[in-house]
Amino acid sequence: MQTSDKTGNCNRVLIALGGNLGGQMDSPVAYLQFGIDQILQSMVELVAISRFYRTPAFPPGSGPEFVNAAVLCKTDLCPNDLLAMLHRIELAAGRLRSERWGPRVLDMDLLAVGDCVLPDADAFRRWHDLPLDAQMAQSPDELILPHPRLQERGFVLVPLMDIAPDWRHPVLQETIAEMHARLPVSELAEITPIDPEIAGPGAQHGLSWAGKRSM
Repeated sequence: MQTSDKTGNCNRVLIALGGNLGGQMDSPVAYLQFGIDQILQSMVELVAISRFYRTPAFPPGSGPEFVNAAVLCKTDLCPNDLLAMLHRIELAAGRLRSERWGPRVLDMDLLAVGDCVLPDADAFRRWHDLPLDAQMAQSPDELILPHPRLQERGFVLVPLMDIAPDWRHPVLQETIAEMHARLPVSELAEITPIDPEIAGPGAQHGLSWAGKRSM
């Protein structure tokens, strides 16, 4: 992945998308496509799109199955402006933040911006080391980068393998491919790609189905 200074200038950006409610757009696939369309209309250059995947709800039993994907972008926006943009897109989609980790029409997580570590490595480590029960009850009041949970979530790592297998975590010093290799086989078996005839955003936006591996 291309790296830069900690202002986020000229950085490559990883964003995860997910949803498990149909809402007014009828399906999670439609909401993810809406999110990608909104990115295309923003100040962000869309470089690559992963396949769309069906994944179990997290935490287990918390709702219908999800559809997940990831995108690789390039932008001069700083991380906090990027996060604000994603929140605006979620709001436009009708996202309601009434329940942490609850069902939702569209969730857009800023996973990484270049090699930024925000606000610092100590804060990242505190959230990285948080037990699951505390994760479910607490949320940070500032942006944490990289996303402190990306290294343990199959529904994030599997789409990232399509577009950024060689991206290296600036704190953990592991690539997406190395983190993916540690996932349990049973977890990977539950994550299945959706037929591109149903969800093919790469072709729709002039990109290959699994994106351009340009990182």
